[in-house]
Amino acid sequence: MLRRAFLSFLAGAAMLVPSAATASPALVFEPYNGTVFYSEDPDALWFPASLTKLMTAYVTFHALRNGEVKFSTPVVCSKNAAAEPPTKLGLSVGKSITLETAIRVIIVKSANDVSVMIAETVGGSEEAFIDRMNAAAKKLGMTKTQFANPHGLPNEQQYTTARDLARLARALIIEFPEHSDIFAMKSVQVGQKQLRTHNGLLRTFNGADGMKTGFICDSGFNIVVSATRQGRKLVAVVLGEPSTRVRNARAARLLENGFKRYFWKSLFGTSLDGLAIQAKLDEQPAHLRQVICGPRPKKRRKRRSVRRSSVSPELIGLHYTPVAQASGIPTAATLTAIN
Repeated sequence: MLRRAFLSFLAGAAMLVPSAATASPALVFEPYNGTVFYSEDPDALWFPASLTKLMTAYVTFHALRNGEVKFSTPVVCSKNAAAEPPTKLGLSVGKSITLETAIRVIIVKSANDVSVMIAETVGGSEEAFIDRMNAAAKKLGMTKTQFANPHGLPNEQQYTTARDLARLARALIIEFPEHSDIFAMKSVQVGQKQLRTHNGLLRTFNGADGMKTGFICDSGFNIVVSATRQGRKLVAVVLGEPSTRVRNARAARLLENGFKRYFWKSLFGTSLDGLAIQAKLDEQPAHLRQVICGPRPKKRRKRRSVRRSSVSPELIGLHYTPVAQASGIPTAATLTAIN
């Protein structure tokens, strides 16, 4: 009896994590010299989710440096931006915030509408900004990355890898140290709203000082997180975990192990470019929706409106079937707000 119960528990637990076929990629590295301390499936294609906003920030920082825009530049909410689903700031069409506030909002709050606002302001159009994102990715050597939007909402044509995200994180740290405080912010004030970060490690992990989290059902829970101790900096990339708790715990464990073995790993570790390329990888990103969010909810059928006098109790009983509610499984609609 106990054995049967234990086996049932193991079977249930297995449903909560990605299968071996979609093992969660991870990579820990030192950003200044690019030394890799740990890697697992670094070249597996993955949906970046809101980690996309790291590239949105990177392209914007270059536009700031080139004098195309200023932090004081107004960023206006268009109809296109207002139509994006949560997580969002929720500005009315025509309202604006400064570019400085906008960048802080996409990193702290992961606001999808503000990402579009930035793209339209910096690039002139969302499409032109996406072209800049892909050009930047190519320049950084992100050979297995493609962007199709500036926020990370589901799109089959938007994918990346742990190695490529490491290259992007390294570029942000090395090229734009003057903006490092943005990735370390625990909250941002916009008018009367105080928006708190989704990156819980900024509060719980000793030395954590950036960068960004991300989530969609098909990607699972992703994070790029940096930490500094005694002048030593490490960055962890963790993709595809089944919850924020598991994601944060794994990233914290990888960073902790990296700091403990920092001396030896820095001597004998390989580089991001020197890390062997994996063979026999899937040509498509992993799809974790069934594991993370469960099956898509059935659409409720609309009932045709009829006159009360023409409906009999027997007819109602024959044609009306209550729609069952999902039992404890979060839907995609409720989870797209978590980044």
